[in-house]
Amino acid sequence: MLEVVLAALQTPQETPQETPQVLRLLAVMDGEMSASELLHALGLRDRKSLRQRYLLPALQRGQIEMTRPHTPRTRNQRYRLTDRGRAARGASRGAN
Repeated sequence: MLEVVLAALQTPQETPQETPQVLRLLAVMDGEMSASELLHALGLRDRKSLRQRYLLPALQRGQIEMTRPHTPRTRNQRYRLTDRGRAARGASRGAN
């Protein structure tokens, strides 16, 4: 029984509430982009903030993906939109 409850808690919501940071990230993404490119595109300076407030929530929601998921901290890591991310970006553009 506990396993079922834990699995339900770990399952992402179908319509999660988007944060303004994730929406900004989705809006600026163009193809595959490195963390440095994303920092520049978003006008940020702090990599820790980029990771915690932008990348991790979008990764957890399946809206972006890593190009090298088995080595997440490699300097060659890049990020790209998934189908779910493109749909969320389209929905947010339509709402504006």
